[in-house]
Amino acid sequence: MSMVEHFEVNCDDEGMRLDRWLRSRFPGVGFVHAQKLIRSGQIRIDGGRVKADTRVKAGQSIRIPPIVPAPSSKRTKQNKFSLDDINYIESLVIYRDHHVIALNKPPGLATQGGSGISEHVDRLLPALSGANDEIPRLVHRLDRDTSGVLLIALNRTAAAALSKSLKSKRAQKIYWAIARGIPSPSPGRISNFIAPDEQGNRASQVVVRQGTPSAQHAVTNFEIVDRAGAKVSWIKLEPETGRKHQLRVHMAHIGHPILFDSRYFNVENWSVPGGLVEMLCLHARRIVLPHPAGGILDVRAKLPEHLKYAFDLLGFDQNTHGADLSIGGEKADGY
Repeated sequence: MSMVEHFEVNCDDEGMRLDRWLRSRFPGVGFVHAQKLIRSGQIRIDGGRVKADTRVKAGQSIRIPPIVPAPSSKRTKQNKFSLDDINYIESLVIYRDHHVIALNKPPGLATQGGSGISEHVDRLLPALSGANDEIPRLVHRLDRDTSGVLLIALNRTAAAALSKSLKSKRAQKIYWAIARGIPSPSPGRISNFIAPDEQGNRASQVVVRQGTPSAQHAVTNFEIVDRAGAKVSWIKLEPETGRKHQLRVHMAHIGHPILFDSRYFNVENWSVPGGLVEMLCLHARRIVLPHPAGGILDVRAKLPEHLKYAFDLLGFDQNTHGADLSIGGEKADGY
């Protein structure tokens, strides 16, 4: 593009975040570049400055500066990605149909890019595009060091439906964690407010009082599945809300942080059982929610190697009855 242009939002894009609209329309724009363009006011909606998370509406006019690469025509996977890239992202696929792909995200792989992050799931998603060349879309995220089920929408309609379900009470998410000590009572429920840590590292979250600026209500249900003596336990976690670092913050808040959580595990005079691999022991095991095309989508992700080793070392059986079921047992089998 050699001059400022204006693009009208069409009906299919209604409700998309501005940064995602930009990157879907202009694949050459990276995550960091998109954020800078929006933050600096070079990209505007109907002439006004907006934020990256602003939802676009049909008929709006979006100003695009000349430094943005022009929209590309149809691309081939081979032109954009190496064979290793394609094989790698394909190796993570655990479910696929015409609307949804589910990945088993490994620990250490970021969901999206950011400062200092060049390798992430979002970068590789175009390699999973279907025959219509529409770029797949993330509909939720997992922390970089959390493994497990990550859902990808293959079209805008599926993305809208999945995003709506994930924010509703119709979505069931089950995580497995290995935590310090034995939480009591079990099952239990954690309900409080969390917000960025304004007094320390804002990348971290802390529990705050209701009414604190930026505070969000967060609810997590938990249940002990098994224990290894009194030192560690296998915990099933079922979040009702989806706040940043929610499960990690909640477990630390009740005094039972997740093992090898470099951000929230801060217990003095306590040693981790020997032999465990020093990687976060948190896994998104299962997601059950309405499928965009009707029926139910139910996906489970196998444990990564470091957690399989930890389970074996601690004597935990992955096939323990009820480990995959909703706390209370009502949803998972009779959804």
